[in-house]
Amino acid sequence: MKNPRISPAAPLLLALLYLCIPLARAQSDLALLARVDDHYNHLRTLRARYTERYTGMGLDRTESGTLTLKKPGLMRWSYDQPSGKVFVLDGHYAWFYTPGDAQVSRTPAKQLDDLRSPLRFLLGHTQLAKELDQIATAPLVAVGKEAPNLRITGIPKGMAQRVHALTLIVTPAGIIQSMKIEETDGSVTDFTFTRIEENAPVPASDFVFTPPPNVSIVNGVSPI
Repeated sequence: MKNPRISPAAPLLLALLYLCIPLARAQSDLALLARVDDHYNHLRTLRARYTERYTGMGLDRTESGTLTLKKPGLMRWSYDQPSGKVFVLDGHYAWFYTPGDAQVSRTPAKQLDDLRSPLRFLLGHTQLAKELDQIATAPLVAVGKEAPNLRITGIPKGMAQRVHALTLIVTPAGIIQSMKIEETDGSVTDFTFTRIEENAPVPASDFVFTPPPNVSIVNGVSPI
């Protein structure tokens, strides 16, 4: 029995195959990013319940509340655990206040370097490919017959000295369900979003913050 002959073109075909694999992966990454971009670029408002867990610096803390977004550039995190804690982005300033504090932190929006700021890209014309560096995507394990959620990882531009990695878990339709921020000091913050409402009426008053009486305003970066 004669040995089968290997076509001289086989090595070339294999080389082309290996070249096509990263190209196909890159195209798949871009397609997923485009679905997320398209979904949020068609939204005017978003409201969701969130759970926030922070671990690091000897702490393990879980808080919760309601997140409200409105274009252009408005954001509010209203905590019910602990009650009354609030983070407001009014389009010009970011305000951070915890009841009982003698001071409220105020930071110009353009100078904001806060763990919540990666979600600000949803408030403008979303282009994830331009908002994140070192982007990678991967499917998660499917549950039942449903299509699996997908994972997007990257580093928010301008935050490399503080953020080691940002991970978004999104549905096949491009809806963000969770966000994980790993900082360079080893601390980790996880946000999980549920009861998501899109394009619901949101009053402008939700994004107005008035410091309580006898509470001074301090310019600077908000605390964790």
